[in-house]
Amino acid sequence: MNGSTGGYGDRSPRQRLATAARYATDESDLESIVVRYEHRPDRWTISPRECPEAKRVTTWLSADAAAVVDLEECR
Repeated sequence: MNGSTGGYGDRSPRQRLATAARYATDESDLESIVVRYEHRPDRWTISPRECPEAKRVTTWLSADAAAVVDLEECR
């Protein structure tokens, strides 16, 4: 990816996996927030619990709450 400002495009897959592994050591490393809306689908955002402020704006995942399933129910 050219012009990447997050440094993601200039790292090898091995480096990216090592970074991801640091965040995946404990299930409590992630936090989730549901934002409820009156006239559109609610949004669920998942992000690392402790994330440097400089990376906070790019280190998250959001989806409509209806697309999120309970892990225990899927097992």
